[in-house]
Amino acid sequence: MPGIQPPLPQSGSRPFVTDGGLETWLVFQQGIDLPCFAAVPLVSATEGRAVLEKYYRPYFELARRYRTGIVLDAPTWRANRDWGEKLGYAPRELFELNRAALAFVARLGREEGGSSGIPVALNGVVGPRGDGYRVESLMSAAEAQDYHGLQVAAFADGGADMVSAVTMTHVDEAVGIALAAKAFGLPAVISFTVETDGRLPSGDDLGAAVAEVDRRTDAYPAYYMVNCAHPSHFEHVLEAGAAWLDRIGGLRANASAKSHAELDAATELDAGDPQALARDYALLRSRLKHLCVVGGCCGTDHRHVAAICDACLV
Repeated sequence: MPGIQPPLPQSGSRPFVTDGGLETWLVFQQGIDLPCFAAVPLVSATEGRAVLEKYYRPYFELARRYRTGIVLDAPTWRANRDWGEKLGYAPRELFELNRAALAFVARLGREEGGSSGIPVALNGVVGPRGDGYRVESLMSAAEAQDYHGLQVAAFADGGADMVSAVTMTHVDEAVGIALAAKAFGLPAVISFTVETDGRLPSGDDLGAAVAEVDRRTDAYPAYYMVNCAHPSHFEHVLEAGAAWLDRIGGLRANASAKSHAELDAATELDAGDPQALARDYALLRSRLKHLCVVGGCCGTDHRHVAAICDACLV
C-alpha cells in the first residue's frame, strides 16, 4: 500500500534471519543436477517449486522460534544475462523468469509469514556476471549498471522490497549494481566474498572496498555483508573500532574453512561444525554493532542457521 514501508532488516532492533546455501543443499543433499549451478530454473516446474518450498520453510520456522523477521531471497543468484544464455534463456524470457522467481518467494512469504506476523523482506538476489570465486568479466561501473539492470528491473516490476548483490569479487561491479538499484528506487545491499587472506578475489582490502563503493554511490547501500567465506578467513580484518565496521550489517559464512579453490574442486559436501560456526558468529557479532542479518552460505542449511540463532539471537 502507498506510504507503507516494507519490513527491512536494518530498521529493526533485532537481526533478521535468512537462509543458508541453497545450491549446495540442492546438489549435495537432494541430489539435484543444477546446470551452471543455477537454482532459478526450478521455479518453472511443479516438482522444482516443491523442492524449493522444502528448502525455505524451515527458515520461516526459525524466524517464528526466535521472534524475528526473515530476509527472503529469490533463487536468482545465477539468473543474469550470461548465465541465462548458457541455460538457454533469451533476455525477455530471463526477465520473466526473474519475475516469476520473485513471485514464488512472495507467495511463500504470504503463506508462512502472513498468518504468524513474521516480517518478510522480499529480496531480489543478483550474483556476479562471472564466477563467484574468481574475478571474471571485468566491467566498468556504468557497464555493470546496464548489464545487471535487467534483473533489477524485473525485481522492481515484481514488487521486491530490496536488492542484494551477493558474492561480489570486485568493486566496479558492486558499484554498478548499487547504482542500478538506486535508479529503480530499491534499497541495495552489497555482499563481498573474500579469500583466505581476508581480501576480495580482486586483491582489494575489504574495508577499502566498502569505503570505495560508499564514495562512488553517495553511500547508497543500506548495509554491506560478507558471504561465501569461512569466518576464519576474515575475522582478522574486522578490527575492533574500525569505522567501516559500522557498515557491515550481514554475515552469510560458509560451513567449511576450505579455500574457494578447494571448494570448487570438491566432490563431497563439507558441512563443517554448526556449533563451531555459531561460536564464530557470536564472536564477530561483538564487533559488528549494526549486524542486522544472519544466515549461511555454501555447505550450510537450517541446522547451521539454527545454531547461529542460538548464539546470536537468544
